Amino acid sequence: MTERKTAKAIHKEAAQWAARVDRGDLTPQEAQALDAWLAADPRQRGAYVRATAIWSTLDRAKALAAPAPSSSARERWGWRLAGGAAAIAAALLVAVQVFPRSSAAYETVVGELKHVALADGSSADINTNSALTVSMTPRGRAVELSRGEAWFKVAKNPSRPFVVSAGDIRVRAVGTAFAVRRMSGGAEVQITEGVVEIWSAAAPGVRTRAPAGGRLYVPASGEGPRSLAGGVDEGLAWRQGRLALEGMSVAEAAVEFNRYNKRRIVVADPALGRKGLVGWFRTNQPEHFAEVVGQTFGAPVTTDATTIRLGAPLHER
Repeated sequence: MTERKTAKAIHKEAAQWAARVDRGDLTPQEAQALDAWLAADPRQRGAYVRATAIWSTLDRAKALAAPAPSSSARERWGWRLAGGAAAIAAALLVAVQVFPRSSAAYETVVGELKHVALADGSSADINTNSALTVSMTPRGRAVELSRGEAWFKVAKNPSRPFVVSAGDIRVRAVGTAFAVRRMSGGAEVQITEGVVEIWSAAAPGVRTRAPAGGRLYVPASGEGPRSLAGGVDEGLAWRQGRLALEGMSVAEAAVEFNRYNKRRIVVADPALGRKGLVGWFRTNQPEHFAEVVGQTFGAPVTTDATTIRLGAPLHER
């Protein structure tokens, strides 16, 4: 015998279906699943109709631009996925009033990349050695990036702003895609789609709107963001397991490789560390990087189980 669902569970499922219809991205298979869910239990049909009928408490002139339909009409459109303005208005109210609260924490270790789906339909690609906490409420979506870096693809929902905090830096978006990397004294922000609003807790009244293609360093002091060298494609190459070392010094490149590998690169020669380098490398191949540096600059390379040493220290030359 199938266990009978509680009213609370049915109410939650009805709200989730309404929110999904609001996003307008139901596949034919999901539409069939909704039809089956409605037909499976009269209580489920009633919960869905009640959820969508809540629209009548809104400003109908604004939400519908038409007279309110009769009760029978409401029930008919409650069955339709096409929905129209009434379904959209109802789903928006459901999203604000009964969207379930949730909180989740995610973490990656050195060398690990992780893709996660968030409860609101957004997603996150989490870079190496990173940690974040996601909190969803009826009126907002908040991410606390305690270390590392993540790229977010944000589901559109203007009534529930999506805000990422990285120390004192705040990045706000409604429906867009962007990355945030927490750094000492600030954060790096890269925008791949849409527009984001950026500010520091030190100067909340000073806000910058940055469009797609922007790659910025935002200081925690409250000073305005400044552009960084290189494009977004280079900055987000880690999502494909690569590093773009355009214009970096050998020392800077070593720091980047050390983010992804337990076997550490040590630049023993300061002069070698200042040499400029251009190239794309796999994040998990520090040995290949060391080989290229050695061949390019004629530098000695020595290795052991835990370390790759580039260049001989002064007392050995």
